Amino acid sequence: MTDRPTDFNNLPSFKPARRSLFSARKFALMASVVAGLGVAAYGLSPAPRSLDSFSTPAHAQVDTQVKAQVAAPAGFADIVERVKPSVISVKVNIKEKVAARSDDNNNNNEDSPFQPGSPMERFFKRFNGPDGMPPGMRGGRGSGRGAVTGQGSGFFISADGFAVTNNHVVDGADKVEVTTDGGKTYSAKVIGTDPRTDLALIKVEGATDFPFAKLADGKPRIGDWVLAVGNPFGLGGTVTAGIVSASGRDIGNGPYDDFIQIDAPVNKGNSGGPAFDTSGEVMGVNTAIYSPSGGSVGIAFSIPASTVKTVIAQLKDKGSVSRGWIGVQIQPVTQEIADSLGMKTAEGALVAEPQADGPAAKAGIQSGDVITAVNGTPVKDARELARTIGGFAPGNSVKINVTHKGQDKVLNLTLGQLPNTIEAKADIDQGDRGNSSRGSDVPRLGLTVAPSGSVAGAGKDGVVVTEVDPKSPAAERGFKEGDVILEVAGKNVTSPGDVREAIVAARNDNKNSVLIRVRSGGSSRFVAVPLAKS
Repeated sequence: MTDRPTDFNNLPSFKPARRSLFSARKFALMASVVAGLGVAAYGLSPAPRSLDSFSTPAHAQVDTQVKAQVAAPAGFADIVERVKPSVISVKVNIKEKVAARSDDNNNNNEDSPFQPGSPMERFFKRFNGPDGMPPGMRGGRGSGRGAVTGQGSGFFISADGFAVTNNHVVDGADKVEVTTDGGKTYSAKVIGTDPRTDLALIKVEGATDFPFAKLADGKPRIGDWVLAVGNPFGLGGTVTAGIVSASGRDIGNGPYDDFIQIDAPVNKGNSGGPAFDTSGEVMGVNTAIYSPSGGSVGIAFSIPASTVKTVIAQLKDKGSVSRGWIGVQIQPVTQEIADSLGMKTAEGALVAEPQADGPAAKAGIQSGDVITAVNGTPVKDARELARTIGGFAPGNSVKINVTHKGQDKVLNLTLGQLPNTIEAKADIDQGDRGNSSRGSDVPRLGLTVAPSGSVAGAGKDGVVVTEVDPKSPAAERGFKEGDVILEVAGKNVTSPGDVREAIVAARNDNKNSVLIRVRSGGSSRFVAVPLAKS
């Protein structure tokens, strides 16, 4: 299905305005307003007229005042003329299995990390790749389900042909071609990709004097002008303008989300293209949009230049990115969790579980510890910790500030290397748990629990949840049958009695909530559950 072409014969006609009997002054004022410029914008105010002014023909006065008041506003033409030659259109041929997947899923964005049809899945729209091509650009059944052709954008970062684009533009491609602003086409080779930040480095062969763009050193401010240049819908060399709407955006793409939000119109095919500041430097790489319709609605996201510099340097050096790793499962510190731990502010990253034999475990970091700083720099939240640690190379030594049971500690830690894949194995059999023990009700939480050893497949540690009151505080916070409670208020539990005692102790300490460490599947997390008032 393709978009209906515009019928230019049926467009509304615009007729020149007929000069009326308005005075010259009124006509000049109207002209300035129509042009979008008020008289006051230039600091001009009507001056008293002398009798001599009436000797000048009216039309001459009109022309003079219109020219004086309707000056052309400052535009972006000079910047565009300078930076546009560095931007390229990227065309890829993608392998047959990717083409078939795209055709079978009817552009359903299978690579999205969210459930199909969910609000976040609709939020997370890619510009290009097999999920983001406009109608008519996908391989279909009529073409024998062959390789698919996709288009994106990119930009040169050096005269010898190194260029930046998005990972999802070239992911799975067996052929990459680029077209310059001057219309020349060159073959390109993928040097390296980083799916975690959605960046890719390609090398264009055929010349050594390509015009290139510079990555900005500073961080843009909210409200700064931004120019997006790219290849939307295959219409290469398109320039749009807007402002920086926000920064530090997390769109659920991964632990390193730190996007710049812009409102310059970008669409499918802009992916991988640059977002320029008014100095002509690249402030970010356009990578995703919010789009219920698939087109621009004024919300787009760019990868900051600081991230691009770090990633591209490693891709150029070795074709991949190595990140520091401390080996912990972390989660945000909510206000309820902070209150449960006796913290004054809800900041830092809560360690749900350190990985066995990982750097954190070897340094003495334990479950329930809150990481508050790295090398003296405060850690605001769990996402900031992930970005900070990921910015270090493996093997580096860092100082980690932690709050351990109310006490502040500083630990020395040597970073490991972030594994490419981390497999989580379920310790709990989600199938038949047996009916040997219904368990004991835990008051005020809405849970029924039993010793893990008494329930088949639950393991040996903690107590297993055998029933959850659907109207209870525990149910509201995601507890479900089969979860294993390991700690309550910082104390290990092995029986329902241990859970009761920990809750009573929390009540006696005037706690409004109790902090529970729960294992679900192969991962652990802390949950703050409010205590009933009666």
